Amino acid sequence: VQLQASGGGLVQAGGSLRLSCAASGLTFSTYTAAWFRQAPGKEREFVAGISWSGASTYYADSVKGRFTISRDNAKNTVYLQMNSLKPEDTAVYYCALRGGAGDIYTREGRYSYWGQGTQVTVSS
Repeated sequence: VQLQASGGGLVQAGGSLRLSCAASGLTFSTYTAAWFRQAPGKEREFVAGISWSGASTYYADSVKGRFTISRDNAKNTVYLQMNSLKPEDTAVYYCALRGGAGDIYTREGRYSYWGQGTQVTVSS
């Protein structure tokens, strides 16, 4: 199983980025997907999650209304569209998958597979 995250970079406050995470080696359409992030000196935190079908999504309060998670099961890819970025969004962003139907969990221990992370830096 491989998860390849991409799309990070340096952007000014107020700008936008779109992260992608391409999965291989598993039946992607049967997995709940999520994005987490870890800022320097902080614990990794949940950002957004999406059900296997894409019908349900859930967001951390800190990104609600600014970030949108989506997926394309035909392309085995999950996305995170990030708008109105703030300096406090600076972090390494990770995609994660957990198998089986069910709720979107915010605890990282619930996820079985992880991408390598992509750096997002928002300048003020």
